[in-house]
Amino acid sequence: MAKDLLFEIGAEEIPAGFMPNILGQLKQLAETKLNDAHLPFESIATYGTPRRLALIVKGLADTSAEISERHKGPSASIAYDADGNATKAAIGFARGKGLDVADLVVEDGYIYAETKTAGVPAKDIVSEMLPQLITGLNFPKSMHWGNLDAKFVRPVRWLVALLDEEVIPVEFATVKSGNVTRGHRFLGADEITIKNAASYVDTLKENFVMVDQDARRELISKQLHDIAASKNASIVWDDDLLEEINYLVEWPTALCGGFEESYLALPDAAIITPMKDHQRYFPLVDQNGKLLPMFLTVRNGSDHSIEVVQAGNERVLRARLDDAKFFFNEDRKKPLIDRQDGLTKIVFQEGLGNLADKTERLLKLGRVFGEECGLHEDAAVVLERATELAKTDLTTGMVTEFTELQGVMGKEYALLDGESEEVAEAIFEQYLPRFAGDVLPQTEAGKVLSIIDKVDNIVATFSRGLIPTGSQDPYALRRQTIGILNILLGSEWNISLRPIFKASMELLNVAADKQDELLGQVEEFFTLRLKNIFLDREVPHHVIDLLLSNNELSVADAEGLVNALLANRIDENVELVQAYTRMYNLVKDLEYTGVNSDLLKEDAEKALFEAASKASEASLAAWEANDYAAVVAVPATLVPAINKFFEDVMVMDKDEAIKSNRLQLVRLAYSVMAIIGDISALK
Repeated sequence: MAKDLLFEIGAEEIPAGFMPNILGQLKQLAETKLNDAHLPFESIATYGTPRRLALIVKGLADTSAEISERHKGPSASIAYDADGNATKAAIGFARGKGLDVADLVVEDGYIYAETKTAGVPAKDIVSEMLPQLITGLNFPKSMHWGNLDAKFVRPVRWLVALLDEEVIPVEFATVKSGNVTRGHRFLGADEITIKNAASYVDTLKENFVMVDQDARRELISKQLHDIAASKNASIVWDDDLLEEINYLVEWPTALCGGFEESYLALPDAAIITPMKDHQRYFPLVDQNGKLLPMFLTVRNGSDHSIEVVQAGNERVLRARLDDAKFFFNEDRKKPLIDRQDGLTKIVFQEGLGNLADKTERLLKLGRVFGEECGLHEDAAVVLERATELAKTDLTTGMVTEFTELQGVMGKEYALLDGESEEVAEAIFEQYLPRFAGDVLPQTEAGKVLSIIDKVDNIVATFSRGLIPTGSQDPYALRRQTIGILNILLGSEWNISLRPIFKASMELLNVAADKQDELLGQVEEFFTLRLKNIFLDREVPHHVIDLLLSNNELSVADAEGLVNALLANRIDENVELVQAYTRMYNLVKDLEYTGVNSDLLKEDAEKALFEAASKASEASLAAWEANDYAAVVAVPATLVPAINKFFEDVMVMDKDEAIKSNRLQLVRLAYSVMAIIGDISALK
């Protein structure tokens, strides 16, 4: 009869940000192990609160499935002698499979052993599996406690392991499993007996623990929106904040608090950031989107004495807003332009000067980038001014206290100083995108400032030998690189980043004999990130490898070619791939120096020369016009002439002059593919 399995790991409060990944790991790991053990089940789910991780498997079979396997042995001629008697090879093979030699069967000239493994009781499988689930989880950070060698995300305090009502013995870090869990830290019982696995969720609910995170999230959202509606207000919504709150509470109760209207004189960002990032409050706005002197938060408990909790939250927020008000008033005593001297006191990176030095580099790098992309004169003026002010808000008290406001307060202060909206917006946009899925810069100056700031960061960090490896990326260089690529993918600029990288290395005083190596490292880093972007869009691997084999492509070229290749799948044209692969093998290392038409003797080579000359011109013209569809279409037009050439012409002629000329002809024909990429990537 099918049974339900419950496994709960009780611990000290687990960081909210870790929980989704841990629960996903726990489910995947359990599912894999049950499948590997051939133990059938109906469903599997994981639940989590700040104090517990829980696994529930429903409909677990009593025993694992019987396994029948067929093992191939030596050939029959080796297994049996001329008289049909089993040899040592057959006897040894049968013994190794636990069979009598008479049980072996002969088929297709080989001997086979058919074995059956009896099913294993579910209890035995689960007893072995549960400790492996604990040790198989990976965390961003783990803890040791006491004098134990065991480590976990937080100290483990209790374990519950039940197969229906039967306790499965498990031990970890001196904690032994049982059927006793704990309720809400303040509202529930210290010890709660779980009668059986099926009653787990309801039993905890009776003790003020809503263990199902999906139900908890839905309830929190409903409570928040109901309160907002009652106030005729809208929530400044944030899914990430909701997810964090969801894993901070076991019994959620939303409430509304308020603050003095006088604080609304502050910029909205100076109010919202302390609310969301520091206090985990949801701000409220009126129907016109204007910030209201109210907030929503979620209590980990019931509505008992909710007014006391409300007053406490209001008191804490008031202190935060007082700080913000003080910093804002102090900051306004000095305009941003007068804060440039303060940049000399902020170190950029070890051995690479301060932020004043970085600002000077960005001013020069902006001019280089502007020339490369043909930046309009008006945008260039905006870029120059925005770059001068870009880092000055880092010297303000507001940004020192609330680092999340870098760029945000720069924009606010620039507007208050009388700077143009374009300059203020570029100051803000320099940090975009800040995270995956964030908005991209929209202004020309903002795009350039964002790119050159990130390029300076990346090249500077690489120059110190701090290249990200594995999961280690303390300077977030991968995120910044993807940001640059996404900005370029969404822009009209068809430019190479190589001149920008080289200019950055010069400005960072990278030794001349180190620049080529550093350039290669940076370009390879960017190429890998671009490959990941295309993979996320489900572009086939070999299509990506084809175009990225051409290291002369700009980001815009790569984007255009990807779209063209997806529309015209030349990689699936077997005849085309074979024809160009044959040419590639002949001329992959040959430099094109020209074809002497006087040395062309055969009709097939004359025809190929004429067709290849026209195709090469058409390909180059399409490339210059950024007509990537035409570029991708050209190679197919040469296939008949290429095939005829190889049928009728001996390329490796005895006459060196003719041989060399024919190789040059092949190189000319291959050029219409080389402009796209290396055909060998499609092998």
